[in-house]
Formats: sequence, structure tokens, C-alpha cells
Amino acid sequence: MLETLELPIARVRVPVKRRKTLEPERAEALAEDMLEHGQKTPIQVRVDGEDWILIEGLHRLEALSRLGEETVAARVVQARLK
Repeated sequence: MLETLELPIARVRVPVKRRKTLEPERAEALAEDMLEHGQKTPIQVRVDGEDWILIEGLHRLEALSRLGEETVAARVVQARLK
């Protein structure tokens, strides 16, 4: 099982292609749910030097950002560049 880490949101980079798939209404609804229940599922990232690249969890990351959170629960995975 992969270990879950708390990462600084500011150090998680979102690829441009992935950023284009953001649905603001979905992120807002998720933020409201997170206020009550917290982050249920960690995002997935890959290592990029001293930072991380988002693999999965754009709306979770955006929701936490909107709530003013500074960290996000994340799992580091091995991902191949396409």
C-alpha cells in the first residue's frame, strides 16, 4: 500500500492540459463537502525534483486551495511521461 504524505499545496504543479479540465462548480461543491467531512481521498502526484506533479485529484486540490488550506494529503506514485 502506498504511503500518504501531507504536501504543501504550493509545491504541487498542475500540467496545463490537466488545468484545462477544471470544472469550477465541481471544485466548489467538493470544497463544501470537505468543510464537513475533510479530504476523503488523497491526490496522486509524481516526484519532479524537489516538487510534485499532479497525476490525479485536480478538483480535490482546487477545493482545498479555495478553502485556504496549505497542505494536501497525497500519494506519490510512479508515472511514466507520455
